[in-house]
Amino acid sequence: MKVTSEKTVGRSLAAPTLADYVELTKPGITLLVLASMAIGFLLGSAGTISYITLFHAVLGTLLIAGGTAAHNQYIERDLDKLMVRTSNRPLPMERITPAHALLFSTSLILAGFAYLVFMVNPVAGLVSGITTILYLAAYTPLKRISFANVIVGSVPGALPPVGGWAAATGTITDPGMWILFGIVFLWQIPHVVSIAWLCNEDYTKAGFRMLPLNDTNGWVSSIFVFACLIVLLPVSALLYTLGISGSIYLVGAIGSGLYFAWYGWKFLMTRTKETAKKLMFSSLFYLPLIWIFILADRFIGW
Repeated sequence: MKVTSEKTVGRSLAAPTLADYVELTKPGITLLVLASMAIGFLLGSAGTISYITLFHAVLGTLLIAGGTAAHNQYIERDLDKLMVRTSNRPLPMERITPAHALLFSTSLILAGFAYLVFMVNPVAGLVSGITTILYLAAYTPLKRISFANVIVGSVPGALPPVGGWAAATGTITDPGMWILFGIVFLWQIPHVVSIAWLCNEDYTKAGFRMLPLNDTNGWVSSIFVFACLIVLLPVSALLYTLGISGSIYLVGAIGSGLYFAWYGWKFLMTRTKETAKKLMFSSLFYLPLIWIFILADRFIGW
């Protein structure tokens, strides 16, 4: 009975530890990175899709993206303690030690980079490596310095489809991959600004500058957001214009873009937490819808 009890206790203690390490990789964001990468891979595969290469690309990206997210939490562990939305993470709650988090994150990053270089191709590994460096060395420290972090952070955030395309083709010169980059880049700014508007007090506690300085009435934020949404419409249509995607995608992209822009307009007209929340939710719908329309067009087509 004593042995059984000890084993039971051991299992109960091991389970939350595993869950904490999974939480360290920010699985929701990592899943979005994987989806964006896979879309880039599928569009880049103009002919037959190599599902074996796709598998290797997914696994390598999973490792390096999860490691990057974990290392971000390692860097910001003391700041996360100051915010309600992040204070319950494994590092602020001391469920994982900083040393273990550092070892875990760097191991994943190095393993993911090496896996992509040797199992996919060096270009895909290079794109993922640059993404990690920009996220950790540029975006993360800039969050406490300037609102420019939102623009800078949107660059590594938009590189996963480029990495996916590179995994399929071994190149970064195709225009289609940079259109995908533009779509994700322009999507991220309204998404991040709407969250910053809702969580501004929390961010301020930690010293993060996620909104323009002295933009108390929100005019600068809302105009910037709406401008990105207007530009997003023609940029998303370029996939159709260049013959990369067809009519299913075009109709879906324009409809989704107008839906997204409508909530951007409402935020511009009435800069409140309610309109910011609606803008945030519309952003959560927009990108998955775009990926669905791309897939529908790729596998069904008109």
